[in-house]
Amino acid sequence: MADAPDSAVLPAGPATPVAVPRPAVEARGLGLTFTTAAGPVVALTGVDLEIAAGSFVALIGPSGCGKTTFLRLVADLEQPTTGTLRVEGLPPREARLARRYGYVFQAPALQPWRTVERNVTLPLEIMGFPPAERAARARRWLALVELEAFARHYPWQLSGGMQQRVSIARALSFDPPILLMDEPFGALDEITRDRLNLELHGLWRKTGKTVLFVTHSIAEAVYLATRIVVMSPRPGRILEVIDSPLPVDRPLEIRDSPAFLEVAHRVREGLRAGHSYD
Repeated sequence: MADAPDSAVLPAGPATPVAVPRPAVEARGLGLTFTTAAGPVVALTGVDLEIAAGSFVALIGPSGCGKTTFLRLVADLEQPTTGTLRVEGLPPREARLARRYGYVFQAPALQPWRTVERNVTLPLEIMGFPPAERAARARRWLALVELEAFARHYPWQLSGGMQQRVSIARALSFDPPILLMDEPFGALDEITRDRLNLELHGLWRKTGKTVLFVTHSIAEAVYLATRIVVMSPRPGRILEVIDSPLPVDRPLEIRDSPAFLEVAHRVREGLRAGHSYD
């Protein structure tokens, strides 16, 4: 029997649409102007940015460029003057009420009269989680930040780096998909900061969280991030978004590699150009 001609082959059905992952954060024309006694202050203007779920995005720029302001808009702590913002597909207020993010501030802000474990479980208590689940979640996140042996200690018994690790565990205690971090290691010495950078990178890889990380350190931004958002002096604009070519596996020694130094140079040049932005 002769083979059927090509024309006899049944045509394929319609292609199944490929689902495009929803951005974790999406800003369009975002701006914020503060009203002060001295007149209006434009903190952010014309910000267009998509942050993919599971990515690690560093926001870097000079002081006053709107990095923290952008985080506060995502967290519904400030309201935009112009543009739109979606967090996990929701308006920021709805995302906040749905507990879609955890926030790590510059200072740990731990309650000194509560143990490490009870500081971690504080959000869970407010949310009404039962005691057994609170304890189980505290054990899980303290283990991930390597502090399970310090659960019964008080914050004043810990170093600054350990306190900040407690604050990270607290922000993750209710397992939000997004972690907002506002210069969490800025006040630490270089050795401690290096260690926490390494630990945070490992934690991000283990959990798959979306991380928005504010920093003034070029080396920190390049080491941690999959994307680096370079911002201009006030009024804050996005000058450049740099996709990192570095591998996901990043020992600290990668900072001496030509690829790392090339990205750092590109960030530095972007920051320098921002100061002459007209």
